[in-house]
Amino acid sequence: MSHQEFYSHGKLLITGEYVILDGAKGLALPTQKGQLLKIEENDSAFLTWTSFDCHNKSWYETSIAISELLKENPPEGNSEFDATLFKILWQAQQLNPIFLDSKKGYIISTHLEFERLWGLGSSSTLINSIASWAKVNPYELLALSFGGSGYDIAAASANSAILFHHTNEKYRPTIEAVTFNPSFKDHLFFVYLENKKSSKEAIKNYRSLEASNLSIIIDEINQITDRILSCNDLETFEQLLNQHEDLLSKTLKIPTIKAQRFPDYPRAIKSLGGWGGDFVLVTAHNNDLNYFKEKKYTTIIPFQDMVL
Repeated sequence: MSHQEFYSHGKLLITGEYVILDGAKGLALPTQKGQLLKIEENDSAFLTWTSFDCHNKSWYETSIAISELLKENPPEGNSEFDATLFKILWQAQQLNPIFLDSKKGYIISTHLEFERLWGLGSSSTLINSIASWAKVNPYELLALSFGGSGYDIAAASANSAILFHHTNEKYRPTIEAVTFNPSFKDHLFFVYLENKKSSKEAIKNYRSLEASNLSIIIDEINQITDRILSCNDLETFEQLLNQHEDLLSKTLKIPTIKAQRFPDYPRAIKSLGGWGGDFVLVTAHNNDLNYFKEKKYTTIIPFQDMVL
């Protein structure tokens, strides 16, 4: 029987978090590590699924009759993970009716290369790979399952940094490959905040706000993004990060992560994605990183070890 594999990269959003939902340009970086989806067909008429973490340990297993996935409504299964996975597969089948065959069975495994709680895209890599397998539009599948801007889907199949923004054409965002390889990259690090942030909750909270000057905010974010791409020195880059943080802080009515947790850190700190969790981008000289180590933040990854 046939065997297929699909690979998707993880992601980091450097600029445009939240307002990317409303049309702002976002600078997104695919990560070196991602997730592999393996599919083997058989004659069992069942779909058997196993997910492995980056330590090659199984963390999720399920099995379901293909006929259940072809019913009028998606099955819920026995857990939240079941419900989520079955909904993605069911929606993919709705988009492409010849996807999944009740006369066939499938043994499927996913293999994550980064820690599950890091927020680098365990969900987006899954959706992107399932969309590739089902031959459907990944942005439409995302909208019908998880929701979100879709930048993470774009990063999943990118081979370089990208500029992402929505257009008036539904499920057809504009994606521009760009170069982001700053001369000062040796001073850039990603620090994990030891806290997983729910993208769904972050988006929900953002949607509850009423920003009266949203178009002005988007224009300012776009200008910062353009300047970051053309920036040649660390000091200017830090100023731009700080401007971005201050602007979003006022918009979200939330203190910056630096103000909340690291007020005496001497250099720049910028949230990535949902504020308050996952990774932050920090700039550092010499022994600056000891500041985070002393505060028990042990996952510190240099730019060149993280970004594709």
